[in-house]
Amino acid sequence: MDNAFFQQPMFGVSLTLIVYAIAQGLHKKWSKLHPLFITSTGIIAILLICGIPYESYRVGGDYIALLLGPATVGLGVPLYKQTRSIGRNLPAILAGLTTGSISALVCAGGITWSLGAAKNIWVTMIPKSVTTPISVEIVRHLGGIPELGVIVTTLTGLIGSMIGPELLRLCGVRADIAIGTAIGTASHGIGTARLVKESELQGGVSGFAMAATGIFISLLVIPLYWILQ
Repeated sequence: MDNAFFQQPMFGVSLTLIVYAIAQGLHKKWSKLHPLFITSTGIIAILLICGIPYESYRVGGDYIALLLGPATVGLGVPLYKQTRSIGRNLPAILAGLTTGSISALVCAGGITWSLGAAKNIWVTMIPKSVTTPISVEIVRHLGGIPELGVIVTTLTGLIGSMIGPELLRLCGVRADIAIGTAIGTASHGIGTARLVKESELQGGVSGFAMAATGIFISLLVIPLYWILQ
């Protein structure tokens, strides 16, 4: 097939939609298969097997990426509906996301640094728990690798979405406020999107925790930025 075909925006858009539709079908049959995980690995496999450059797919993939903004804003709907519940539990939610944000920074960066990773690697790991647009900018300002930051951040959200709620319940955490705070703090938009489908309260709290964590971690890295200069 002519390489010009792969350069068309419709190729990337169509490939994404087709693979995602297949992933949704598999998810309905086997609920443990996360549709985003299947979609990501499926697209990667197709590009590798067919020898299609990522740059060709990206021409259309960028159109899909444009929808991330409106989709993320859409997560604010359950947040708005649960304003009263969030307000009543605000001290507990803030305590949870503060603890989670600090531990995420220290653990991600500290463990990578202790294993002997170069500076541009361990600073890339630091903001992995905030939503991707914020994470990329933090990584860029700290002197990390933005492309790697996107991968790490996406994997963090994906893994948290896949196993986070079950892991919390396995540990005895069953309260909606606690689950929403934990997932929103650790797994940003991808984790929040899953909770929205299961519980409006969990999804609303998770959306608030995701937004607050992004702001909080952005402020926490300011002193680190000064130190690293």
